[in-house]
Amino acid sequence: MNQDERLKHILAHLKENGNIRIEQICENYSVSRDSARRDLVKLEEAQLIVRTHGGAILASPKLSTKPYEERLDNLGAKKRIGRAAAALIQDGETLFLNASTTVQAAVEACAGKDIYLTAVTNSIDTAAVLGKSPNAKVHLLGGQYNAWHRSVTGPQTVAMIRDFRAQTLLLGACAITPDGLSSPVLDETYVKREMIAMADRVIVLADSGKYQQSFLHHVCSLDKIDVLITDAEPPAAVKEVLVGNGVELIIALEGESHNEN
Repeated sequence: MNQDERLKHILAHLKENGNIRIEQICENYSVSRDSARRDLVKLEEAQLIVRTHGGAILASPKLSTKPYEERLDNLGAKKRIGRAAAALIQDGETLFLNASTTVQAAVEACAGKDIYLTAVTNSIDTAAVLGKSPNAKVHLLGGQYNAWHRSVTGPQTVAMIRDFRAQTLLLGACAITPDGLSSPVLDETYVKREMIAMADRVIVLADSGKYQQSFLHHVCSLDKIDVLITDAEPPAAVKEVLVGNGVELIIALEGESHNEN
């Protein structure tokens, strides 16, 4: 059993029992104490558990997101948002792309257009999608690989972002409130902030489920974004802040998209 499989089993145990001890991990999965500790560190970095003396407990659901593969849900809305985002991208643009299933949908839509793109990303899947296109040049950022989010993050990643300047950032959002965007993972927050700082235009992609939650780490206020593409009307409090800051709002409906600004 590899580490990714082991992490899923550990999480399943935590969801059923509420806690786990290092000795149980060693016994259940035939690994050393050092390997068991590394497993818990990885889950803690993803904000999925809280480590305790000798083990771990499950984190509050409000502090975490599902693994990347499980976030490939609500695909109809994400694909509509992705197509609306792709319609805004012009031939020859340079893009920042963070690790996000909705951004991946936009990239897949862009790959179907006859345009040339240069992309800078910390997402393994996004790099793989664009890497198949003869019209795309892809820069994959370095850093520490996070299998849960299928991305690289860390100080090296942030430093490398500063070597680029992009015309457009396609930014997936974990949560949106009137106060702005938030994220459950600190390292990913730093990546997002740096991409925002180094992009001329920030386009946020978020399905309507992202209005129903808030996470620990503040990414940016809504005045830092230029365009929000979503699949339904935002809550009134969010929309008021968007309008007040001149953010363009695009709602990707079935069969069409419409601009409310």
